[in-house]
Amino acid sequence: MKQSVKESELIRRKKPVLKKLLARLSGQYPYVSILAEDSRAKMYEVSRKNTAVNEDGILSNRGYVVKVSDGKHYTEYSFNRISEENLEEVCNGVAEAAALSECALPEGFAESEYTLPAEESLVFQGSTEYETDPEELGDDVILEQLRQVRDKGLAVSDKLLNCAVRCNYQKYSKLFLSKEKELEQNALWMTGAMTLVAARGDEIKDYFRGYSNLGGAEVLQKMAGEVEECAGVTLELLDSRPMIPGEYDCVCTPDVTGMIVHEAFGHGVEMDMFVKKRALAERFVGKYVASELVTMHDGAAAAKETATWFFDDEGTPAGDTIVIEKGVLKQGLCDLQAAQALRTKPTGNGRRESYKRKAYTRMTNTYFEGGSSTKEEMIASISYGFLLENASSGMEDPKNWGIQCMVNIAREIRDGKLTGRVFSPIVLTGYVPDLLQSISMMSNETALGGGGFCGKGYKEWVKVSDGGPYIKARIRLG
Repeated sequence: MKQSVKESELIRRKKPVLKKLLARLSGQYPYVSILAEDSRAKMYEVSRKNTAVNEDGILSNRGYVVKVSDGKHYTEYSFNRISEENLEEVCNGVAEAAALSECALPEGFAESEYTLPAEESLVFQGSTEYETDPEELGDDVILEQLRQVRDKGLAVSDKLLNCAVRCNYQKYSKLFLSKEKELEQNALWMTGAMTLVAARGDEIKDYFRGYSNLGGAEVLQKMAGEVEECAGVTLELLDSRPMIPGEYDCVCTPDVTGMIVHEAFGHGVEMDMFVKKRALAERFVGKYVASELVTMHDGAAAAKETATWFFDDEGTPAGDTIVIEKGVLKQGLCDLQAAQALRTKPTGNGRRESYKRKAYTRMTNTYFEGGSSTKEEMIASISYGFLLENASSGMEDPKNWGIQCMVNIAREIRDGKLTGRVFSPIVLTGYVPDLLQSISMMSNETALGGGGFCGKGYKEWVKVSDGGPYIKARIRLG
């Protein structure tokens, strides 16, 4: 039976004094907002030689950030203690930070002017759901389940050197207060991953598979059910050969599609990059940038995955932004400050790594809509090419719209059939519009994965998910 994530006891106790702080600061500044965060996260790993459980230092946070504006400057002040006794101290800290920001501009730079955020009155409280709470399950039980997965994987073959199995979760609560808003949310997500290593002579190959859900420890059951399949793919890679560089017709699995979506277009339409003139996408709004088959979404309300929540870290409700509609770039993603600078509306993508960090425009659940073809029809349509699977990493150049992605497996297709030959590793490169405009088929089967993080700015990390259907496209491989 599914249960709702409970509210934070800390935030419940601190809400009255936070409201007093809001009232005090509202007498001094035209705009005031307060974000309170209480998050707990743990990491677990079991391998042939190691067993570990640790608190996740990046994702475990308890603190507050105040944002004030005088109608021209924005100032943020973060702290981790608040009570009746130190209320004056916090108010003084905000005032000192605001005074510093007024004289912080280097000589020769002009100030950007922002209008005050237009707020609508909103009171909200919401929680995500789960089946099994990892905190209630306990460290010993989680580690034992991971050991069972490890042992099951290693038992497949003596060629397997290691089967490292890990998982982590985050349970968090957030409160956002302003003159017009009182928003509360509670969420839990959990992810898992397996990395297997096989050897034959001097040949060593590895394979990775990730898991995720907007929920709890039920993700561990899926890992247990697939570890033998993962071991088989790892052994298969021992017979792989290097890719002959060239441009090929390819079918991409949903995880590879997701990497293309994230790297090729997600970063390129984060509109704080428009403000800085660092994104080529700004020039293409209203123009075709992809095949007419392509419709792309981003939004915390667009799917149920690890990047799903009810409002962002600036108090903007979660949304579902259609970035590309039938090949045409409709709009980008933006946080509150970028929206103010560009005279547009925020899309609910203002996200912080924690209360200690600034908000940037960040992706959430980013994906392509599905089409009408099947995977089998797509493979059958290729005279010579590859089925690409097991995305591993990628990077983008929003200013020039180039991407470079790593894929672990390319399965050869000849005369519409898989030959059984495997190539690895693969480098996927290209100019984004060329790649997306070459998409000629999209499957009716879609999937999203939320096992990864995305870094930006001073390498602040936030949880994201991405995916979509199988796609057929013309892609440069090396």
